[in-house]
Amino acid sequence: MTEGAPPGVRITQKDVMEAADLDFEEQEEHWNVYKLSDGTTLKVKLILRGVKRLNKWNDDGTPLYVISAQNFVRAIDIPAKLKAKIKESSFGPV
Repeated sequence: MTEGAPPGVRITQKDVMEAADLDFEEQEEHWNVYKLSDGTTLKVKLILRGVKRLNKWNDDGTPLYVISAQNFVRAIDIPAKLKAKIKESSFGPV
């Protein structure tokens, strides 16, 4: 569970279980926009869902945090040649 941890810092499941849960409020959330080689534009946003402050610190004395987040991805400006044909619904009107 040390993926993303600073070099030389080992984060265990126990560290996460003993970490302090922190409340937070959204200040700014921006979309990152990427133009793909196939002509599609991707908009990506990371939404924070939870934050824990570990009882561990970087070499410079700053505390380590673990986050829970969700990525939102939107594809826009998709070239027509990449789109599939819309399938007819097999359900009739109610």
